[in-house]
Amino acid sequence: MSDTTAVNQAHFNKLAAEYNSRYQKTVGKLEEEVRASVDFIGVKKGGRLLDYACGTGLLSRALGDSLSQCIGIDVSESMVEAYNAKARSQGFSPDQRIAHVGNLIDPSEPSPAAFSSTPFSDFDVAGVGAGFHHFDDCHLAARRLTQRLRPGGVLFILDFVTHAADPAHADARGVRHHGFSEAQMRDVFGGAGVGTRFAFREMEEDVVFENAHGEGRDMVRRVFFARGEKA
Repeated sequence: MSDTTAVNQAHFNKLAAEYNSRYQKTVGKLEEEVRASVDFIGVKKGGRLLDYACGTGLLSRALGDSLSQCIGIDVSESMVEAYNAKARSQGFSPDQRIAHVGNLIDPSEPSPAAFSSTPFSDFDVAGVGAGFHHFDDCHLAARRLTQRLRPGGVLFILDFVTHAADPAHADARGVRHHGFSEAQMRDVFGGAGVGTRFAFREMEEDVVFENAHGEGRDMVRRVFFARGEKA
């Protein structure tokens, strides 16, 4: 396990129980925006979603009405527990919505045995909801996720536009990138083989994560959506 993975795991294990309630307004706003963007993303009715770095399931909840199956994967055991508890409370069976603990982007393990079976391949959409800035190697992450897509499948990234760095906040929370520009995302998608029909757009208003920096300091971010298709 890399140092970054260990930091992310510890941070999100600690945060999982209160994540949805602590950021209820912001998470709700992001879900609404994603739900309204199914055409932009290219979600096909009845398709399958790989919700990577799934957390409590933001993308699964936002896109699930259009899909037959959502499978989440996260390094945080507590986030996975929260995802699955929410899915059960909403009446979903494990065949419809379930999350697993795991890491698909470990450079030392190209093909994790636990995710080598058919249910973990040929997805219609692979998405990362506000987790991309926690990855050491975003190019590797995009390639690994693209491998899980069927031909014509969509890679979708929701994350933050380039912003000022806050090293103390970043180091304690496993943040490795201070947002991304459209040019950076275009390069990542193209290098991963999902540059076809690439599109990038920003939300019209910033989102606020209240007290995210502690001591009453909010975190304000501009959010972008990026998508591209596997050739």
